[in-house]
Amino acid sequence: MTPAQISRSSGRHGHSAELRRAAQRFGSGVDRRRFLTVTGAAAALAFAVNLPGAGTAAAAELDARKITEDPFTLGVASGDPLPDSVLLWTRLAPRPYEADGGLPAERVEVRWEVARDERFRRTVRRGSTTAHPEFGHSVHVDVNGLDSDRSFYYRFRAGSWTSPTGRTRTAPARGARNSSLTLAAVSCQAYHDGYFTAYQHLADEDVDVVFHLGDYLYEYAVSAVGGARKYTDRLLPDHYNRETLTLEDYRMRYGLYKSDPDLRAAHAAHPFVVTWDDHETENNYAGGTPENSVPPEEFLLRRAAAYRAYWENQPLRTPQRPTGPDMRLYRRLRFGRLAQFDILDTRQYRSNQAYGDGWKVPGPESEDPSRTMTGAAQERWLLDGWKTSDARWNVVPQQVTFARRRDVPADAYKLSMDSWDGYPASRQRVMDGAEAAGVENLMVLTGDVHVGYGFDLKKDFDDPASRTVGTEIVATSIASGKDGAEKPANWNNLTQANPHMKFYDGRRGYALVTLGTEQARADFRTVSAVTTPGAPVTTAGSFVTEAGNPGLTPV
Repeated sequence: MTPAQISRSSGRHGHSAELRRAAQRFGSGVDRRRFLTVTGAAAALAFAVNLPGAGTAAAAELDARKITEDPFTLGVASGDPLPDSVLLWTRLAPRPYEADGGLPAERVEVRWEVARDERFRRTVRRGSTTAHPEFGHSVHVDVNGLDSDRSFYYRFRAGSWTSPTGRTRTAPARGARNSSLTLAAVSCQAYHDGYFTAYQHLADEDVDVVFHLGDYLYEYAVSAVGGARKYTDRLLPDHYNRETLTLEDYRMRYGLYKSDPDLRAAHAAHPFVVTWDDHETENNYAGGTPENSVPPEEFLLRRAAAYRAYWENQPLRTPQRPTGPDMRLYRRLRFGRLAQFDILDTRQYRSNQAYGDGWKVPGPESEDPSRTMTGAAQERWLLDGWKTSDARWNVVPQQVTFARRRDVPADAYKLSMDSWDGYPASRQRVMDGAEAAGVENLMVLTGDVHVGYGFDLKKDFDDPASRTVGTEIVATSIASGKDGAEKPANWNNLTQANPHMKFYDGRRGYALVTLGTEQARADFRTVSAVTTPGAPVTTAGSFVTEAGNPGLTPV
């Protein structure tokens, strides 16, 4: 069956009966890595990791000169900068709100070029690649042989169409004694909760790299007027007004999100390093356990679809391309001798949330030492990477709140079972590993909670006077939670219950972090509203932490 035939045979919004029957064979006790690579239905959907080699991939190539509408509606992006290379991305979609993007199931030749200047008078690399329909006509070009620690401009061409110009930057050489690096941390951009105004401002910031910490999109329904955006000049198609389940759903949802002009501007301005949280697939899923009571094979199919669409729509290299419902997203980047970034995945390998999730009184179930947030292999990879690190700053971009966060200043407190508080033994192993490796300047970057936090990481969270061993910068949401408030309703309780919490603000925005040889500075940037467009950006708080003397000090 072709993908179109499978879609038509389902008879409802969801996975086809053939796919569900195939999944049932692998849903219980069988290695899921074999799933979707050995069944005919899965092969038809091209969930396997290899480049297309049969079926629609063998179809005739589309003459790009016949493309009559702009195929670059989703813009351009770059990501995962290395000293000599950067990954360039685009996706051909003349009609981004349609399942096929407005293109037939034929491959398209796409040309690319990289230059030192914005007018492309000094081109340094050029070439061509193929946009395959099996990958949603997305393009991932790993451009090598570039000079380290410098800016470049890039663009794509298909037929007579030329993409917007993007700007990117390579990392410093591994042994470079670079003295400064500025990054932005962003997360949680629910389209239906408001405009991506923060990205408009971030596009104008002078940053070297942007770390996206998860919830790039949301699986929830988006109404015809864009939810809280309350459009008066357009109506979105009906298929957005339902939850995403299938590969087709997720692809169209990325088409909606990436058509946002502010998000496109931020991607074109800066290289992104991305990692997911839960909503790219489903709210608060844990490993192979879904949020809702559905058969395991149903969630396996949904995860495979979500992971596939995520890779297709992000500036990620081939090693990150998924195999069925598995995708190796954790990875390490170096920026000279100044910083090492260990990007984590705290969704795919975690134990199920204790006590049914939510805010609960901690107890034997949550404190079970066998529970893991990262899985054993990723945890070992992280700790081993610290042992060999000679970077001034060891930064961990990840998803959920790392520091302890009591809900009330009383003995009868609750903790979030979805955050590291629900996995305290796993957190302790990470902190012990950092100490054993001699990591002096540990910084955790976090998203997820739709507020900005600044935490001191304590040797013993029960003792406020215990040694501070690192810092955590929590970036608020881009739009999730709508406008928010400077002091949310629980502001007094949380600040009193957690003396290691040095900052708390509930408005939308992003965090800027400047790493230097002597100190790091964090600026929490916020906008006043996202339910109406065009709000200005201000700095809600600024802090520094000294190298070798961790702890946030306001400035």
